[in-house]
Order: sequence, then structure tokens, then C-alpha cells
Amino acid sequence: EKNHLILKEEEGPDKVFDLKRSQRIFLVGAGKASASMAQTIEEIFAHRLTKGILTTKYGHLLPLKRTEAIEAGHPVPDRAGLEGARGIKALLESSGPEDLIVVLLSGGGSALLPLPVDGITLEEKQAVTQLLLDCGADITEINTIRKHISHIKGGWLARWAYPSTVISFILSDVVGDLLDVIASGPTVPDPSTFEEAWEILKKYDLLKKVAPSIQKHLQLGKEGKAGET
Repeated sequence: EKNHLILKEEEGPDKVFDLKRSQRIFLVGAGKASASMAQTIEEIFAHRLTKGILTTKYGHLLPLKRTEAIEAGHPVPDRAGLEGARGIKALLESSGPEDLIVVLLSGGGSALLPLPVDGITLEEKQAVTQLLLDCGADITEINTIRKHISHIKGGWLARWAYPSTVISFILSDVVGDLLDVIASGPTVPDPSTFEEAWEILKKYDLLKKVAPSIQKHLQLGKEGKAGET
């Protein structure tokens, strides 16, 4: 409404943001529905939107005016998704305290935002993703591993955006609508731990099958020597 963004909630008071106080408005996103979501956000914000970048699954691209849309691999991440995630991180790091970040997340966001921690390659992340899919691990277990070898999942996206104001619009594809599980929770606190990630690999007898770099990073995390999500 005019210069205000009003978020109406089922419970509690409306959240009101004065857009005149926002120096720039950025849009980032990931998921099979992210391009469709972005079309609506572009319509709502129109000329106010400064720049956007998102990743979506191959075949899910839609025309956008102010947002760069990148098609990438799902359910196994690929190089295009990695480049998209790097672009999103760079955009967020360029933001400041007077900027507003709109984040769009939907099903498939985990695979479409691959940004492995230093020392782990995309190929190693692809391999562990395939192992988890093949062994029958559930989405919560898979995403616990993904979060703990990522520099964008498990709340890290919000860290890169700090101190900007971040608003997330999230479409759930997870039973129970757990925000830390949908797209591996890039903008929300993560209750899972390195210890739990280690135990999941142990449960499915994958510790010796994953890359040594993944074993090493999870071990460092268990010892408190790598940043927890």
C-alpha cells in the first residue's frame, strides 16, 4: 500500500515495513516454484526492485524483468546451481543495513542452492546427495547432512545478508512445514547438529563411502572447530 509493505499473519499483528527507508530492495530465491513466485514479487514491487537472482529447476524458467533466473540441477545439484548460489551470496554480501532482502524458497531449494564449505567440492557433494537418496534417508536426514557441509543452508544465507532486513516467503513441500527443513532452512535457525549429521551417515553405513573431506569437516564440527549452523 503506497510506500508500505504490509505482511498480514493469521495470528498476531501485521508487520509493516516503510519502503521509503529501504535504500535498495534485492530479491533472491531458489526452488522449483521460485520463478513463479518472483513474477508476483516483481509485479508487487515494480520499479522499486533493484536487482534479483534466483535458481530454479531446468524447464521451470519464466520471463522476469528485474531478476536473473538460472536453471540448475535437481535433485542432484550441478555446476549451474553452484554458480547461481555464488551469485546470490555475492549479492547478499554487497547489501547493507538500509537494504531489504526478499527471499523466495520452495521445494527443490536444497539441490538448487549448492555452496559447499571450503575443502569440499561440488562433485563430492553430488556424490553424498546421491548416496543419501539411494539409501532411503528421509528429507530431514538428507537436509541435516546438506546443511552441515554448506555455506548457504542452515541459516547461512541470513548471515551473508546481515545486517539487512530479510523477509522470507516459503512454500512448504515438507510434512509438518518445518522451516529448517524446507530448502534446508537458509534463513532460519537450525536445531540440527554436526553430531546428528555424523550419526545419520553412521546409521546408513555411509561413513566410509563419503569423501574424506566430508568426514573431516563433520569431525571438525563435532569437535567445535567448524562453525555450527
